[in-house]
Amino acid sequence: MYRERDISIDFLGIRLDSPFILSAAPSTDELELAYDGLKEGWAGVILKTTSVEENPVPLKYPMMSSFGPQSRKVTGLGNIDLISQYHIDVIEKRVKALKESFPHKMIGASIMGAKKEDWQSLVHRLKKAGVDIIECSFSCPQGSMGEAPGRMLAQSVEATEKVAGWVKEAAGDTPVLIKITPQVTDIVEVARAVKRGGADGITASNTIPSLLGLDIYTFEPYPSLFGKGGYSGLSGSAIKPITLRTIAEIARNVDIVISGNGGAFNWKDAVEFMAVGAGNVQFCTLPMHYGFRTIRDLKSGLAGYLDAMGFKSPADIVKKALKNIYSHEEIPAPKTRAQLIEEKCVGCGLCYVACRDGGHRAIEWRSGNVPGQDDSRKPAFDEEKCPGCAMCMQVCPVDAIRMKEQMDGRCQYYEEVR
Repeated sequence: MYRERDISIDFLGIRLDSPFILSAAPSTDELELAYDGLKEGWAGVILKTTSVEENPVPLKYPMMSSFGPQSRKVTGLGNIDLISQYHIDVIEKRVKALKESFPHKMIGASIMGAKKEDWQSLVHRLKKAGVDIIECSFSCPQGSMGEAPGRMLAQSVEATEKVAGWVKEAAGDTPVLIKITPQVTDIVEVARAVKRGGADGITASNTIPSLLGLDIYTFEPYPSLFGKGGYSGLSGSAIKPITLRTIAEIARNVDIVISGNGGAFNWKDAVEFMAVGAGNVQFCTLPMHYGFRTIRDLKSGLAGYLDAMGFKSPADIVKKALKNIYSHEEIPAPKTRAQLIEEKCVGCGLCYVACRDGGHRAIEWRSGNVPGQDDSRKPAFDEEKCPGCAMCMQVCPVDAIRMKEQMDGRCQYYEEVR
């Protein structure tokens, strides 16, 4: 148990007792769930995306599928979910109930409309209910409603700017986040459209359209509903690298507040999201998999990290890594070689196999079969052949390999710390 310390943060004028909130997802689609999550210690909640009463929501089950190195492991979680079955009349009551029970927590709601009147009506009703923040889903993988049904609204720069303007016009001083998709040609142009539309921030980003897998004996896609299936929205650790790049690109090019979402699975992931520009971090698959109790590990881990790094606040992390991100042309070209850390090596031989069949054959295996060679069953690196690609370091299960980088008379060692 880590000692208590202040890890609060300001987000769009709202004081959060930690940077961690529950995103619009199944975990926030029932009042009891949202209540329990906030009671457990999450700083805020965004209720699952709602719509006007006239909008049908034909949910279909089973809606989940996953993949990972083990049959049941959720490295990636896919869903064919839609927006909430609960319309705005229900969500209004839930916002009021949650604000009464948790006046110091952030109560947000996500919306989706088919036309200007719907978007603005949803906003007016949520404001009247007392919502703290409104998030707009411009990026449901199953498609948006409106002028191009079935397509994601945020895939159109023009539509993004126009609808963001409608929402902000109605929202007034209530903060508005636009939730976008990373599946566009130029994420920066979309982010600029959000800003031109007047929204206060961006949620980067939503799940990613995907095909989770197939039964190779029936050729039915996962999840299969009477033999038929379709594309899923992918979440979980599998999409974290895409989200990191999306946040970084926006933060480097557009001056707008970002809420990180999509792939964070522990406090270290959250630190990475913030270091590339996120002001807070939303979680979905983590609490769905391991429960609301995960907030304790997130808070404890972040508190310990802040102490270890000498940071006063989580805000000190935000954008910390951007100064080190460059284009390929700007990245330096040191002389790099792999180097074995002898005391860590367990002699598994994975580095030798990877270099032999996927690298530059710069590793010899000391098996004693060559005259004068020892039989230690350890790798030996040939510096003349090794270009320093780092494939050996990636496959080493015990982190016994590091990269030695030399340039301009200086030397440094690179190890990936995870």
